[in-house]
Amino acid sequence: MAEEQGLSFFEKYLTVWVAACIIIGVAIGRYISFVPETLGEFEYANVNIPIAILIWFMIYPAMAEIDFKSILGVKEKPRGLFVTWTSNWVIKPFVMYGLIYLFMKVIFSGFISTELQDQYIAGAVLLGAAPCTAMVFVWSYLSDGDPAYTLVQVSTNNIILLFAYVPLVTFLLGIGGITVPYDTLIMSVGLYVGVPLVVGSFSRVYLIDKKGEDWYNEVFLEKVGDLTIPGLLLTLILLFSFQGDIIVSNPEHILLIAIPLTIFTFTIFSIAYGMAYLWGIPHDVAAPAAEIGASNFFELAVAVAISVFGMASGAVLATVVGVLVEVPVMLTLVAIAKRTRKYF
Repeated sequence: MAEEQGLSFFEKYLTVWVAACIIIGVAIGRYISFVPETLGEFEYANVNIPIAILIWFMIYPAMAEIDFKSILGVKEKPRGLFVTWTSNWVIKPFVMYGLIYLFMKVIFSGFISTELQDQYIAGAVLLGAAPCTAMVFVWSYLSDGDPAYTLVQVSTNNIILLFAYVPLVTFLLGIGGITVPYDTLIMSVGLYVGVPLVVGSFSRVYLIDKKGEDWYNEVFLEKVGDLTIPGLLLTLILLFSFQGDIIVSNPEHILLIAIPLTIFTFTIFSIAYGMAYLWGIPHDVAAPAAEIGASNFFELAVAVAISVFGMASGAVLATVVGVLVEVPVMLTLVAIAKRTRKYF
């Protein structure tokens, strides 16, 4: 398919790899249980060190791409930023909470225990409050988005995320009576967003000064980008080695979580894309704005879920199901964006 040309081999079949990781991870957890048990002991301040290293491998390449100097150009097309800010921070988290609460507490309540309902809601909220940072560059490319403006959208969203993520998550989970430690949330955001953001920004300034911008963009970013997918797959295998009991006991829960997450993705895309159309925003800005909201910063959501709820929790499973559905759903939305370009 033409829509898939910008995807690497691993990205193109990410859903297949995630499914394979489920099988491998569950098998390890049940038949080689000393592996997750041993790795689970390497922990400091509720942070599992092996998982933290793997998640940094996932997050750092995305942060190294961000050029904060690009933010100076926001005055040129302010409406595109207004769409992404509004959809991501005013609409998206609340739509996610509403949908996941409806499905877990009402529609699927007879199939899922109350404890797991709360954990799945928590994981979905962590996912829905984190707009995409890395894969959106792929979706933007595939839908012929403006790469420079996409960079501005992502950069500004990351700055907002540093300050808005913790209050939003705490508020939404508090509505449902789910208590989360505020300090652990702050530490997680600092550890998995703040630190990679600072290191990525420093890397960009230092290496461009030493090697030049072309080398940085064409050589360095390509090499560090190769860390992302292996880091993700190894993380998933380890996570599912801890998730074995939940999955073996309730394999249908993966589908039950995937249904509201899929509906959520189409809903947020439609809202943001519709806003952009009504405001006369060019398609090369409108498509990425909608795609940022529709996809999620699942690396952060997984990391925070582990820190707050533990690796064997239902919250982690919910965030990982988000990874499972991301590629096929987003490729469908990319196709929709390309076919509707003529209306902009």
